[in-house]
Amino acid sequence: MSLRSPVEDTRAAYRAGATVLLGSTGIILLALAFEYIGGYKPCELCLQQRYAYYAAIPATFLALVLMSARLHTLAMAVLALVALAYIANAGLAVYQAGAEWKFWPGPSTCSAPGDLSKDVGDLMRRLRRATPIRCDEASWRFLGLSFAGWNVLISLALSAMAVTAARALKRR
Repeated sequence: MSLRSPVEDTRAAYRAGATVLLGSTGIILLALAFEYIGGYKPCELCLQQRYAYYAAIPATFLALVLMSARLHTLAMAVLALVALAYIANAGLAVYQAGAEWKFWPGPSTCSAPGDLSKDVGDLMRRLRRATPIRCDEASWRFLGLSFAGWNVLISLALSAMAVTAARALKRR
């Protein structure tokens, strides 16, 4: 039994949920800034790792709305799904980070998608000039971790925060 009141538990859940929402939004904005301002083009796995964030942003917003409407059981279910999405995302990021460190091979189809031309000649010219973005080579590292390595840590932290929010709701 919690020593805190139900109102305090709800506030704690709301704060944790808001942290997930802001963290998810911030990470996507940072990824887009690295891509469009910094010039770091994402590989296929990098793009796939964004899906969890794209799903978590509206889902966490929904959970916060459900908390405000006092539909705590539904909010807990949504937060549990967000936590699972981030766990799966961490697994995908571990796979990419392991491929970058040559612990295992990366996917054989690791190239960035492009626009398909209706003209065969134009398509062939584009293919000759295109350099695929490799998933098994880190394009950037900070403190020894690549984008994928940081994504493992961030996804696990956001998952833990979503679980924290759900548990605070359960206590009430």
